Amino acid sequence: MSKGKIFGLIIVLVAFGAGMYFGQSTGAVTVITQSAGASYAGGFKADTNALSPTVARRTTAGVVHIVKDGDSIQAAVNKAMAGDTLQIMPGTYVETVYIDKDDISLMGVIEQGNWPTLEGEGRLNDAILYSGNGIIVENLKITHYKGNGIMGQAGNNFEIRNNLIVDTGVYGIFPQLGKNGIIEYNVISGIADAAIYVGMSDNIHVAHNEVFDSVAGIEIENSRHAIVENNYTHNNTGGILAFVSPGLPIKTTYDVIIRNNFIVDNNTKNFGAPGSTVSGIPAGTGILVMAADDVIIEGNIISNNKTAGILVTDHGHSENVTIDPESDPNSDRVKILNNFMLNNGYDTIDAIKAVMLTELKQGNPDIVRVGPSTDSCIINRHQYVTVGVSDFAECDFTNTDSIETYLLPEPVPPRQIAASELGKTTYMGICTGCHTYTGRMIGPPVQVIQALYMDDPQGLADYIASPTKKREDYPEMPPQDYLSEEVRLAVAKYVLALER
Repeated sequence: MSKGKIFGLIIVLVAFGAGMYFGQSTGAVTVITQSAGASYAGGFKADTNALSPTVARRTTAGVVHIVKDGDSIQAAVNKAMAGDTLQIMPGTYVETVYIDKDDISLMGVIEQGNWPTLEGEGRLNDAILYSGNGIIVENLKITHYKGNGIMGQAGNNFEIRNNLIVDTGVYGIFPQLGKNGIIEYNVISGIADAAIYVGMSDNIHVAHNEVFDSVAGIEIENSRHAIVENNYTHNNTGGILAFVSPGLPIKTTYDVIIRNNFIVDNNTKNFGAPGSTVSGIPAGTGILVMAADDVIIEGNIISNNKTAGILVTDHGHSENVTIDPESDPNSDRVKILNNFMLNNGYDTIDAIKAVMLTELKQGNPDIVRVGPSTDSCIINRHQYVTVGVSDFAECDFTNTDSIETYLLPEPVPPRQIAASELGKTTYMGICTGCHTYTGRMIGPPVQVIQALYMDDPQGLADYIASPTKKREDYPEMPPQDYLSEEVRLAVAKYVLALER
């Protein structure tokens, strides 16, 4: 076994020993009690391994539903009430599970290495879709889906942990438009966009995950108040990303801490969808900050990323990005603290070589800034080969020890959706995972959809339920037939009336 693989195995074993909650062969449900902690300036001070924004809100224990091999998980969800737990036994479950109820737990039971496995067979699009609040998903193996492993659609107070996700198409774990959520102790690989993609969400904690063999390892996009720590991200195209995708309804990414992660060997050739935002990430990027503000990078081990260890840029210097006049295109107030950086930038791209020439810099670039960035800072800059950071000030602090999490001390209320907001919320919680207004993500821009359907919302609603491939330059859209006719028509009308 190579040294790199041994290192990876150690990381995984440490993570499993520290936080995996395996179901017991007796069939008993493990109950995890949580301490409330105390509020403090800058965040919520508590043991982040013990935080549970969902369980803390539940007032009753609920009923345990045992799902055995050969049963349907969806059928059990349909029977479940708020507060109930589905205990899923080892076996293979070929289905898509949709949860539109609050306070439902999917708890896999792993017996002697045998997992409960959701199997997409290369034909199903999604494994788990949830729009309910207070959802817990843990101890499941998910593989061979075309779209997403676990996708949240405007659900708050979620916990996604201890899952093994392999080859699930576009995204591995994808909370969209959620608030107050934990993503921890998952192992994810083989994803064509982002292994973990936090989209338009707030107050998120991403910790102790291993992500590899994907285009993007961990991506914080158009989201705020997020901490990404103690993850092992390796052999991706880009390790950890914090950026703003133009054309989405939420226009900002800010207040992100990236700390104490292992970010190594992210040199995988980019295999993202041609023309998509992530397809423009240069292979060999450790950390990428693009148009995000107030990002702190601290205490990471960043090594063997051939383009750069840390790359800070703006929309104007990024590939496959359509400028959004409503989004600030620059990365401002970026703070680079102590990081261990080794052997980065050893085969960097021509654009970075050109920037180095303008500063008469030699060597392999650890840290690169391209484009405007105001009020940014760095400490111990003499330790690194840097490009473009000469105007960065000296940071007036050295660590973020006082900020343990941005999770809120109390669960946020369940999202209430008025009838008049049904189309908007559906668009933001589902459609914007693949579509922006003007630019290209996974699917075509909203403007193209508007030109195709113009005054035919029913035609668009019908297409949403049963799409067919229309263009060779875009992947086939998965059917969204789990949405009711009312919801499909509401979102079709909203999309066709949308103005940016």
